[in-house]
Amino acid sequence: MLIALTRGVSPSLGDCELQDLTRQQIDIPKAIEQHRNYRSCLADLGVQILEIPADPFCPDCVFVEDPVVVVDQAAVMTRMGVASRRGEGPAIEEALSRFRPVLRLTEPATLEGGDVMRIGKTLYVGLSRRTNEEGVSQLGELLGPFGYRVVPIPVHGCLHLKSACCYLGKQTILANREWIDASALLEFNVIDVPAEEPRGANVLRIGETLVLPASYPRTHKLLRRAGFQLRTVDVSEFEKAEGAVTCTSVLFDT
Repeated sequence: MLIALTRGVSPSLGDCELQDLTRQQIDIPKAIEQHRNYRSCLADLGVQILEIPADPFCPDCVFVEDPVVVVDQAAVMTRMGVASRRGEGPAIEEALSRFRPVLRLTEPATLEGGDVMRIGKTLYVGLSRRTNEEGVSQLGELLGPFGYRVVPIPVHGCLHLKSACCYLGKQTILANREWIDASALLEFNVIDVPAEEPRGANVLRIGETLVLPASYPRTHKLLRRAGFQLRTVDVSEFEKAEGAVTCTSVLFDT
């Protein structure tokens, strides 16, 4: 069974970490409603939701993807690139330890799950302002014994690798190649996001369905023409916090 680990919206989300966006006021009740609708969308697609409570002292805690990398054999607790977010990990570790043995990155490594795009047994890992070379190296050392290969990809225009590219299935990646070094992706068919929607590449794949933010209609049209089945969700309040659809869940099979 496919499970999605999610976490409630912190009342302090407005104090989230920002890298590239200007801070805007976040409507917390609206964010809570959008998160509820997001979970309902996943449930409609056959995913079992495992929800853990928000932490009022961790503004970014709803973005559960960043503190952990989950593969079939283990859950790797990351060491996030901003110290203010490192308190998010214990609750996630507690929830996942029932399903996977837990491994850990250690100082001086930094790595955030939003920089990790898994395709089969290959993990493409963004070298970003949040993930460093030591983080990539340690992830490879921990997961290499399970047969995983780690491939670094420089990120230079956005927060995380998956802000700029996501795997759609069918050997196809949706990408904004202006924000990454895409030379490691030459074996794939790359669909470029419309220039008017540079942040449209973040897509959550569940089975044969792609879940996308409602705010990128040109990207929706492009993917429908390419034959993909789509579901859209409104995540406008999370977009103000540099979030999207992949970062608010951790998907894994039991």
